[in-house]
Amino acid sequence: MNNLWIHPSLILICGAVLLPLIPKALKKAFLLFVPLAAFAAVLSMLGQSDALHGQFQFLDWTLTFGRVDKLALVFAVIMSGMACIGTLYGLHVDEDAQHSASWIYVSGSLGAIFAGDLFVLFLFWEVMAFSSVFLVWFRRTPESTRAGFRYLLVHVAGGLSLLAGIILWTHGKGPDAIAFDNFVKLGAAYSPAGLFILVGIIVNAAVPPFQAWLPDAYPNGTFNGSVFLSAFTTKTAVYALCRGFPGMELLIWLGVIMSLYGVVYAIIENDMRRLFAYHIISQVGYMVAGAGIGTALAINGACAHAFAHILYKGLLFMGAGSVLYMTGETRMSQLGGLYKKMPWTFLLTLIGGLSISAFPLFSGFVSKSMITAAGFQNPHLYWAAFLLMLASIGTFYCNGLKVPYFVWFGQDKCSDKVRERAGDPPWNMLAAMGVAAFLCIFLGIAYGPLYRLLPYAEVAAAYHPYNAPHIFESLQILFFTACAFFLMVRTHKIEPHAGINVDNDILYRRGGQAIQWLASKPIQAIDTAVGECYRVLGLIPLMWTTKVVDVFDRFGIDGVVDGLAERIRATGQRLRAAQSGAVQANLAISFAVAAVVIAALIYFVA
Repeated sequence: MNNLWIHPSLILICGAVLLPLIPKALKKAFLLFVPLAAFAAVLSMLGQSDALHGQFQFLDWTLTFGRVDKLALVFAVIMSGMACIGTLYGLHVDEDAQHSASWIYVSGSLGAIFAGDLFVLFLFWEVMAFSSVFLVWFRRTPESTRAGFRYLLVHVAGGLSLLAGIILWTHGKGPDAIAFDNFVKLGAAYSPAGLFILVGIIVNAAVPPFQAWLPDAYPNGTFNGSVFLSAFTTKTAVYALCRGFPGMELLIWLGVIMSLYGVVYAIIENDMRRLFAYHIISQVGYMVAGAGIGTALAINGACAHAFAHILYKGLLFMGAGSVLYMTGETRMSQLGGLYKKMPWTFLLTLIGGLSISAFPLFSGFVSKSMITAAGFQNPHLYWAAFLLMLASIGTFYCNGLKVPYFVWFGQDKCSDKVRERAGDPPWNMLAAMGVAAFLCIFLGIAYGPLYRLLPYAEVAAAYHPYNAPHIFESLQILFFTACAFFLMVRTHKIEPHAGINVDNDILYRRGGQAIQWLASKPIQAIDTAVGECYRVLGLIPLMWTTKVVDVFDRFGIDGVVDGLAERIRATGQRLRAAQSGAVQANLAISFAVAAVVIAALIYFVA
C-alpha cells in the first residue's frame, strides 16, 4: 500500500472548499489549477500495477478508497479530463458555488470509480446525487426548481435501493463481503441483494423505466452545469455495471431497449438540450448492452464508448449551452439561420454530431463498433447487434442532420431579440469546445492510446475498426439516412414544432398531482368533518360537563371540606378559651372528661 497516494477526489473537494477564499485576481488561475491537479493525479497512476490504496479500518470492515486497476483508470482519465474541459467552459462564471458544486460532483464520480468496497461506493454515490442537483437549481427558474426536486427524489430512491442491497448482501457474512466484486461470478446477480444493488445502479444509468429524470433535469440545468451532468452520472453507472454485473443477460435486453427508446423520443423532440439528453439514454444503451454481453471485446467496447461519449456528448451540450447563453433560446422551432452569426459554434457542434453518429475518422466510429462486433461474435446475439445498428440511424438523423439544419440553417424563425443577441460565445467556451472537438477527431484517427487504456488491451490491439466491411456498412447507413432526411425536408414532412412529449414521468407527475388532490380535497373534507363532529359531539358536551363539575366542586366538595375545617377551627378556639394555663386545673378537667367517658361506656355496655 502506497501511503503517498493522493485521491483525486480529495483534491477537488479541497479546491471546492477553498475557492470562496481565493482572491479575485487569482481565481481564474485557481479554477484551472484544481481540475488539472486532479487530472495529473490520475495520470500519475497510469503504468502502475493494480493496487489498493487509502484503506481504513471501520468496525469489522476494511474500507478501500483507492482500488486502482485498468477498468477504474480508463473511466478516471476521461472524467478528470472532462472536469478540466467543463471548468474551462464555465471559467467566466462568477458564482463560486457553481464551480464548487461541479467539483464535488466530479469528486463523487471519481470516488465511486476508485471505491474498492460497497460502503465507499454508496458514500460517493450519494455525494454525486446531492451535489449534482445544485447544477439544476442554480439556473433559478421555477421549472428548474421543480425538475431538481424530481431529480433528487429519483436518485434518493435509487440510493436507498443500493443501500438495501448492500445491507442484504453483507448481513451475516464476514468482513470480506463488502468487497465490490463481480456479482455474476458470485452467483448473486439475481439474488434479492444483487437485484436491489442492480436497481440502484440502473437508476443512475437512466435505464427504462427509470429514465425520465434525465431528459427532465439536464435541459433545465445551467448552461455549463448541463455539460457536467451529461458526462458523469450515467457513465459512473456504466462503470459499476462493468465492474459488478458483466455478462448479465438482462442487461443486453435493457441496453437494446434504451438505444431505441432514446432515439424515438429524440426524433420528435424540439428542444436541443432535451434532444441531446434523450440521446444520452440511447448511447448509454450501447454501453449497458456491452456490459451485458460481458466478453472482453464487449467490455472494451463499453469502456471505449463511454470514453468517447463523454467527449462528444459534452461537446454537444457545450454547443447547445452556447446557443442558450448567447440567445436565451434552445427550441429549434424558434431558431434557424444562425450559421452566419455563430460559425465556430456550428462547426464545433457539428464535430460532436458526427462523432456520436460514428462517422469514419471520428471517435464514435472506433468505439461503438466494438460493441456491435462483440454481438456478432455470438449467433444468439445477432438480434441485439442488428437493433443497435438500427438505432444508429436515428442517432445520425438527430445529431448530425436535424440539429445542425434547423438551428444553423433552415428557415430563420428567430425573434428580433434572439437574432440581435446571437453570436459566438466568449473565448473560454470556444476553447473548451475546441479541445473536445480536437480529441473527438484525434481519437477517431489515432485510436491507439485509447485502446491501450482499455481493460483488455491485448484484445483491443487485435481489433481493427477501419476494415472495409465496417467502413462501407457505416457509410451506407449514413448516406441513406441523409437522403431520407433531405427528402423529408424538401417535401415538408418534418418541421420542429412546440409541444409536450409525454414520457413515463407522467406517472409520477400525475401521481403527485393525484396525491395532492387527494390530500387537499377528499382527505381534507374528511378531516374537517371529523373535526366538526368532535366539536359538536365531543367538545361542547365536554365543556358543559366541566362547568357542572366546577359548580359541584365549588359548592359541594369545597363547601363540605371548608365547613368541616371551620367547625374544627371553632372547636379549637373554644378549647383554647377553656384553658387557664394552670397545670392542676388542666389535669382536673382532663380527669373529669375521662371519668365521664368511662362512665358512659360502662353505662352503654352494661
